[in-house]
Amino acid sequence: SPLIALVAGALFLLVVGALTPRWPRGLHGGVAALTAATSGALAFVQWHTIDDDGPDVILSGALAFDHLTQIITITICASVLLVALVTIDELTRAGKDAPEVYAMFLLASVGGVVMASANDLIVLFLGLETLSLALYVLAASDRTEPGQEAGMKYFVLGGFASAVFLYGIALVYGGTQSTNLGEIAGSFTGTVSLDGDHPLILAGLALMLVGLGFKVAAVPFHSWAPDVYHGAPTNVTAFMASVGKAAAFAALLRVLVVALPFHRDDWRPVIWVLAVLTLVIGSALAVVQTDVKRMLAYSSISHAGFILVGVEAAGHQAGGLNPGDGVSSVMTYLLVYAVLTVGSFAVVALVGWQNGGDTSLDAFRGLARTHPSIALGLTVLLLAQAGVPFTSGFVAKWGVIQAAVEEQSYAIGIVAMLAAVIAAYLYLRIMVSMWLQESEVAAERSGVPFATGLAVLAAVVFTVVVGVWPDWLLGATETATQFAR
Repeated sequence: SPLIALVAGALFLLVVGALTPRWPRGLHGGVAALTAATSGALAFVQWHTIDDDGPDVILSGALAFDHLTQIITITICASVLLVALVTIDELTRAGKDAPEVYAMFLLASVGGVVMASANDLIVLFLGLETLSLALYVLAASDRTEPGQEAGMKYFVLGGFASAVFLYGIALVYGGTQSTNLGEIAGSFTGTVSLDGDHPLILAGLALMLVGLGFKVAAVPFHSWAPDVYHGAPTNVTAFMASVGKAAAFAALLRVLVVALPFHRDDWRPVIWVLAVLTLVIGSALAVVQTDVKRMLAYSSISHAGFILVGVEAAGHQAGGLNPGDGVSSVMTYLLVYAVLTVGSFAVVALVGWQNGGDTSLDAFRGLARTHPSIALGLTVLLLAQAGVPFTSGFVAKWGVIQAAVEEQSYAIGIVAMLAAVIAAYLYLRIMVSMWLQESEVAAERSGVPFATGLAVLAAVVFTVVVGVWPDWLLGATETATQFAR
C-alpha cells in the first residue's frame, strides 16, 4: 500500500496537472507532501502487522515484507515530505511551479522503496533503474550550464554503474541458478558447495559492489558526487543525498546479508577497505572546500563511510538470522542522516536564493544577524552532523562505532572517530562564518519563506528529540535485524 500511494500521487500530479488550469502556488508541493505522509503512515500501520505475523515475502517472493522495508519506506517518505516543502519555495521563487518535479520525486521514491524491499536481484535492478532515471532528469532540471553538466555526468556514470551491476547479477545467476535472494543463500547448502572458490559468484559479487558503491558514493566510486551535488538544484541535491543513499544502502544489506552471507569472509574485507577510504578521503577533502554546497557533498561521502562501518559490523554474524547490531545501527544512521541532510541543504538553498545562487562560505557571513533563527537551526544540524552529544547525529555515530567495537573491529572504529574529528572542523568553519564574521555587503533582517522554514524547524525538532530521547528510535531499528527470506 505505501507503493500504491506513491504511484497514485505521482500519476495524479501528472494527469490532473496536465488537464487542469494553473494550480494555486504551492498546491503541487502540498499534494506531494500529503502523498509522502500518507505512504509513511501506511508503512507505520504495516509495521504493526509484521509485529503480529512476523516478516514474510509477497508477490511470489519478489518483495520482502519486513521491518527493514518499513523503516526505509518511512525514511524515504520523510525525506520526500521535507524536500517537497523546500521545493515549493524554490520553484515559486524561480516562477516554475509545475507538477513534473514533484511527480519525479514520488516516482524516484517508488524506485527507492522497491530497492529496499526487493527479494530478487531482477526486482532490485528494476527499482534501481526507476530511481536512477528519475534522478537523471531531476539533476538536469536546471537549464543552466552547471545543471546540464551535472545531469549529463550523472547519466553517463550512473548508466555505466547500472550496467556493471546488471552484469554482476548475471554472473551470480550463472553460479547459483537463481536471482531470488533466499534461493541464492539456500543454494550454498544445496546445489552450490560451500567448499571451493566459486569464481562466478565472487566475480558477480565484485561487480555488484561496484554498482552499489557508485550509488552510495563510496570511495573510489565517489568522483561524480561533488560535481553533481553542486551543479544540481539544491532541493534535488537534498533528495539525492537522502533518498538515494537510503535506498542504495538497504539494497546493499539485502545483497550481502540476505543473499550472500556464506561469502561474508570475502566481502567483509572489501567493505572494510571501502569504509576506511570513504571516511578518510571524504572528511579530508571536505575541509579544504570553500563552497558550502560542495562541503556538504564531501560530507555526505564521509557519512557513507560511517554507514559502511555498520555494514561491515553486520557481516560478522551475517550467516545467522540475526546479524547483530550492525543492521540496526545502519537503519538508525540512514533515518537520522536523511533528516539532517535535507534540513542542512534547505538552509543552503535559502542562502543561495538571497545571494544570486552563491553558496560559497562568504555568502554565509553574518547569517546570524540577517536570519538568526535559520542560523540557529543550521548550527543545531551541523552540530548533529559532527556527532555532538544530545543530538541525533551523536546517537547515529555512536551506534555504528559501538557495533564495530562489539564485533572487535577496533581499527575501523578508531578510524571512524578520527574522521569525525576531522569533519568537525568543517562544520566549525561554517558556524564561525555565520556567527563571528560580518558580511561585506550590508544586509538587513528579512523573513524566511514559510515552507522552507517549516522544513528546517521539523529537522531541528527531530534532531533534538532523538538526541535527548533516542530509546524509541533505537528500539524500532533493533527489530530490523529479522529479514524476510
